[in-house]
Amino acid sequence: MKDDTILEFADPAGISPDPLTDILRNGARDLLAHAVEAEVAELLTVHAHLADEQGRRRLVRHGHLPEREVMTGIGPVPVKVPRVRDRSNEVEKIRFTSTLLPPYLRRTKSVEELLPWLYLKGISTGDFSEALASLLGPEADGLSSSTISRLKTDWWAEYERWCRRDLSAKRYVYFWADGVYFKPRMDTDKQCMLVIIGADEWGNKDILGLVDGYRESSQSWRELLLDLKRRGLSKAPDLAIGDGALGFWNALREVFGETREQRCWVHKIGNILNAMPKSVQPKAKGNLQDIWMAETKKDAEVAFDFFVEAYDAKYDRAVGKLIKDRDVLLTFYDFPAEHWKHIRTSNPIESTFATVRHRTKKTKGCLGRKTALAMTFRLMMSAKKKWRKLDGAFRLPEFIEGVEFKDGIKQKKHAA
Repeated sequence: MKDDTILEFADPAGISPDPLTDILRNGARDLLAHAVEAEVAELLTVHAHLADEQGRRRLVRHGHLPEREVMTGIGPVPVKVPRVRDRSNEVEKIRFTSTLLPPYLRRTKSVEELLPWLYLKGISTGDFSEALASLLGPEADGLSSSTISRLKTDWWAEYERWCRRDLSAKRYVYFWADGVYFKPRMDTDKQCMLVIIGADEWGNKDILGLVDGYRESSQSWRELLLDLKRRGLSKAPDLAIGDGALGFWNALREVFGETREQRCWVHKIGNILNAMPKSVQPKAKGNLQDIWMAETKKDAEVAFDFFVEAYDAKYDRAVGKLIKDRDVLLTFYDFPAEHWKHIRTSNPIESTFATVRHRTKKTKGCLGRKTALAMTFRLMMSAKKKWRKLDGAFRLPEFIEGVEFKDGIKQKKHAA
C-alpha cells in the first residue's frame, strides 16, 4: 500500500461563487474605506491651522493611490488609500500613512500566521497557491512557492532579532527546559533544539530560549543559559523543570546554582515502564501515580518506599531509575499546590512541539536545519498567544517574598 503524504485539494477553478462571502467582502471593503477616511479626516483636522507661503491651507486631500487587493481571512478585499498633499515648501513634508493599510501591505496578519501553520501541517511550498485558493477562494493568487521562501527569510530575521532582545526587566519563577529532536533534510544526525519556557512573576508563560544545540550537551545548555544572563536575566529562577538529561542540570548548577530542580514525572514514568515487562506496566503505572499524586510529601514517600519494595527484587533496573532522582522528583511539594499540575512535568514544551514533529513526519524530514529553527520559532510565537496563565498566579508574589509552603500550603509566620 502506497504511503501517500500529499494532501489533495479541490480544483480552485471549480469553486463556485459564494454570495455570502461576496456580501462580507463588500461590507469589509466599505468598513475599511470609512475607517481610512476617518484617519485622513483626523490628520487634516489636527493640521487645519497650518498654512502655506501663500496663506492657503497647507494640507489638502489629493485623490487616491491606485487600488490594490489585500488578502484577508475571507479572501481578497480591494482597497483604495487616500492621498494627502502638503502644499508648503518645507523640507519635512507632512505625509499620510494609514495605520490600518500601511504601504505595501498585501496580506493581513491572520493570513501571515496561516502560512507557517500550513507549512508545518505538511503542505509543501509548491502547493500553497492551491491550498490557499481552497481556503480563501480562487482569487487567492500571488502566494506561490517564492512567497513562502521570502517569508521564511523574514522569519529568520525576526528570530535573530528575538535572540538579541533585552531581558533585564524580566523576573521568572519557573523554567521548563527540554531538548527536542527531529531529523532535517540530508542530515545524518538528528537536530536538537534546546528550549526554555519561563513563567514570570505574574504567572504568564514566555519563551526564553530556542537554539539549535549539539545534542543536549552541557556546553550547549551552558551557552544558552549564559546568553540569557548576558542579556540581563540576572535573577535565577526559583525552580527548573526538565527530564533527566544531565547536560541541562550540569549547566544550570554552574550558571544558576541557587535554582531548585524538579524532574519531569511524565519522562520519568516512561523511562521506568520501558524497563519493565508490558504485563506489569499497568499496575506499576498506577503505583507510580500514587507517588506523584499524593496530597502530602509524607504520603508520597510512603508510596515511593512501597514501589521500591514491591518491584526491586525482579525489576531492579527500573527501580534504580526511580531511586536516583528521589529528592528532585518530590521538590514540587515545597511550592504552592495551585502550581503542582504545571511544575510536575515539562508538558508546556512537549505539547507545543507536537505540531513540529507532525510536520517532519509528513514531509519525511524535508526541513533544513535553519528552516526548521525559523519555522519552529514562528510556531511557538503563534502558540504563545493561546497559553493560559498559571493557576493560582496570586501565589507567586507570596513565594517571591519568601513565604514558605509545605505540602503546597502557605505556612503562617510565627511572631518573634
